Amino acid sequence: MRYIAGIAFFLFVGLVTGATLLAYSAIAMVAVFAISHFLTKRWSESISVRRQLLTHEIEVGQRLQVGIAISNTSGWYIPWIVIEDVLSLRSIRLPPKALELDGSTIRLIMLAPMKQRLLTYGIRALRRGYYQIGPTIVESGDLLGLHRRYRVATAPHFLLVLPKLIPLAGYDVSSKRPIGEIQVSYRTMEDPTLLSSIREYQIGDSMNRVHWHATARTGKLHSKVFQPTSVAGAMIVLDMHRKSNPDHHEPNRTDLAVTAAASIAHTLYLMKQQFGLATNGRDAADRIRTEGWETDFRSRDAVLKTTQEEQINARLRPIVLPCNRGPQQFHEMHRMLARLERTDGLELSELLFETQSRLPRDASIIVIVQQVDDETSLALGMLARQGYAVSAIVNQYDEDAVHHATAKLISQRIPVFHLHDESSIPDLCQKMLLKY
Repeated sequence: MRYIAGIAFFLFVGLVTGATLLAYSAIAMVAVFAISHFLTKRWSESISVRRQLLTHEIEVGQRLQVGIAISNTSGWYIPWIVIEDVLSLRSIRLPPKALELDGSTIRLIMLAPMKQRLLTYGIRALRRGYYQIGPTIVESGDLLGLHRRYRVATAPHFLLVLPKLIPLAGYDVSSKRPIGEIQVSYRTMEDPTLLSSIREYQIGDSMNRVHWHATARTGKLHSKVFQPTSVAGAMIVLDMHRKSNPDHHEPNRTDLAVTAAASIAHTLYLMKQQFGLATNGRDAADRIRTEGWETDFRSRDAVLKTTQEEQINARLRPIVLPCNRGPQQFHEMHRMLARLERTDGLELSELLFETQSRLPRDASIIVIVQQVDDETSLALGMLARQGYAVSAIVNQYDEDAVHHATAKLISQRIPVFHLHDESSIPDLCQKMLLKY
């Protein structure tokens, strides 16, 4: 606006004073501004951008190639285009990095009429998570810098990085035994493969329970008595609250807890046992679906600022995946664990209270927690006293913190395991600190 006002002033002075040269110069400047505005508008409207991803799911350590196709759909020559695929600084720069870039996400190019350019860069996943790739922003203008046009050219894609699966040592994959020794509280079924004793035949016993060797030896009908089936499988309860997962341990400890949960679920899947998940965390895909992403940006700085903002997640609805078996169950749980984020909503004690009616009694309850307070230990103790087979995994590196958490769990007679680092995951469900 200052330029236009200046041109208008010189034109007025030239017309009033009769300075034709000054008036002609002002008219020429008006023409240059008009032509620059027209060309910048046409160039900006003729730029077409499309992002290409070979897949939207990769595992930790894998690489992904991202391609951005820029097309000039008009007959005009575009002298310069700045194109940038925006990625969050939290994921590509702040330690520990989640994504490692191979190449640049910002380029300066020129484009001939009806031509297309393909720009590529690589991404290597270093941590599990749900990451936004884009949006792609495009900026162009005239050669004199009088006019510049900016717009968001593509919507973002979302890349899911799955957590690692670490095999658990010390278990036979074909075994039907549950993880750990647990007390049977509900004897709803008997295991026909586990013979307990023999008794005399009673009216109502089925013929397939008759012990024919004992019957032939004694001359009286005898029936087999089987052991009650063991509690098989596990419901994994994962604490993702910010209060018990403090910032100075992040994101290492929550990523470690997710890796441990995924590894336990994978082992149970291979053992053909049931497994499920209950957590107070938030699903990143659900956050994007409900809150969306902002598109009405006025500048490149606005896009960059929005993609770097920290989100406050005060979710009060727990995520519960009921116990089940099979590849589809593991497929869903694996991806759900990859998308989990910390939240400011339900604490672990509140999560256990809210989900108790949905916790199975025929499966172990494995709670993965970083910090244990009085409310958490009391909630776990109440579950155990009500007949649930409860075990706790303390996700701590510091030995003093482990002893503090273990002391609170001792009072509630909860078996405790220690998740020290990634190397301890194979023996995680084998080396129990305390057992009653």
